[in-house]
Amino acid sequence: MKTIITIQHTESVHHTNGMVGSWTDWPLSEKGLEQAENIGKNLSKELSAEYKIYSSDLSRAAQTAETVGKHLGTKPVFLTELRERDLGEAVGHSVRWLREHMEKPERTVDDRLFPSAESRRDEWNRLKPFFDEITSNGEEYIIIVSHGDLLSVFNAMWLGLPVESLEKSELFGVSGGVSFLFENSEGKRFIKKLSDTSYMN
Repeated sequence: MKTIITIQHTESVHHTNGMVGSWTDWPLSEKGLEQAENIGKNLSKELSAEYKIYSSDLSRAAQTAETVGKHLGTKPVFLTELRERDLGEAVGHSVRWLREHMEKPERTVDDRLFPSAESRRDEWNRLKPFFDEITSNGEEYIIIVSHGDLLSVFNAMWLGLPVESLEKSELFGVSGGVSFLFENSEGKRFIKKLSDTSYMN
């Protein structure tokens, strides 16, 4: 049996200034810091087990994870595998610049917006070794703090879907959303709560 809680990082500066997130290392906004505090406080009231926390090493996710971990009495492990999708040339530019300069629209999981960007399949392949490790090891209680696109890929993996499923549908959350994933003793997997924003209040 296994319980995994995923947390999409709270409000970042790039959510308010029109810039691309991706691998640009934006910190949380003041509002985002407060939201992360609330998530940590609310989870600490609800959870009784000791959770291992894994987080993207990008500042906005790392700050969210550190804040939540403070309330749960555990320090996060930071991993590059949990970073948001790398958008290549768009990193450091505005969302408007991205839309005006993208070299190839994404129609399949193998398309890249720019030559140096990751495709969805690249992102999937980056995440897969970590996913295989945490779903097969003995850790029963895990929290993962990451980004919207990456967690959407994680959700598809959790449900046993192929990467190509992302061309037709996906389970995508919102900033600060908390999701609860379970695996029972027979190995059946569930998503019982998806991107619940009430933990930020």
